[in-house]
Amino acid sequence: MATELEFEKPIAELKAKIEELRAFTQQSGIDLSHEVVKLEQRLEELTETIYAGLTPWQRVQIARHPQRPTALDYIHGICSEFIELHGDRNFRDDPSVVGGIGLVDGRPVTFIGHQKGRDTKENIYRNFGMAHPEGYRKALRLMKQAEKFGRPVVCFIDTKGAYPGASAEERGISEAIAVNLREMAGLRVPTVSVVTGEGGSGGALGLGVTDRIYMMEYAWYSVIAPESAASILWKDSALGAKAAELMRITAQDLKALGIIDGVIPEPKGGAHKNPAEAVAAVKQAVVGALEELAGTPVAELLQRRYDKYRVMGVYAEP
Repeated sequence: MATELEFEKPIAELKAKIEELRAFTQQSGIDLSHEVVKLEQRLEELTETIYAGLTPWQRVQIARHPQRPTALDYIHGICSEFIELHGDRNFRDDPSVVGGIGLVDGRPVTFIGHQKGRDTKENIYRNFGMAHPEGYRKALRLMKQAEKFGRPVVCFIDTKGAYPGASAEERGISEAIAVNLREMAGLRVPTVSVVTGEGGSGGALGLGVTDRIYMMEYAWYSVIAPESAASILWKDSALGAKAAELMRITAQDLKALGIIDGVIPEPKGGAHKNPAEAVAAVKQAVVGALEELAGTPVAELLQRRYDKYRVMGVYAEP
């Protein structure tokens, strides 16, 4: 059963009331179908109202829901076959980043993504989706392999940020991310990225310099997590909701600012409510992007990518 978020409690309470009436009808034989229909209509209206008026902070909560589909869920849902590849050929394999080669409608594609866990044990193994340097170096190895064999690259972004621990600093986390930014800017194959949940800081950018950038409807993407921004600005991480309001981190904001290319719709309430529907929507966006980019001359591909990132952040004062 899906975990309910705080703002979803009125919906959960009304659902419980409906189930209670249905159970009472079965047990007592008293026909309460008319009341059930009215409550179901009220439930539909309430659900529509709540999700139509979500705040940025509520969207952050949905993006962090532990039951949202992970990178491997999307990869296996999109591919007819998939072979996962491991290791950076330098230090070790990082379970926080997964990658490999999959078949999409018969075409080989390299997939890479941040991988979170489903429970505490798996999240510890996956380091909560926060990659070490070797995770980004593994990703780069797979990207360069894709370039060598002419395969497009698809990345799934879902991380609060790269791992900030001493061990990551010792092995050069900032250098690993910086190299990825440079190399992704010059990859001679089509590239697509999808922010499926959280897109935090350089940890997200390490997989995000691509020809097409999409975000799931309830995802967020920013240079810093809202709570971290609040702790810097106001010395109080509890003001994360206030920071989220000011930072323009939602998919809708970033589409309006020209940072992303499109917003992928989610099932009502989030991708975790109907994973199959969410996977189908992501596949449609990814396949559509790859079809658009296929056959583009390399020189034109690189120039468009250069132009895309050069205009980000440019503004004119009135």
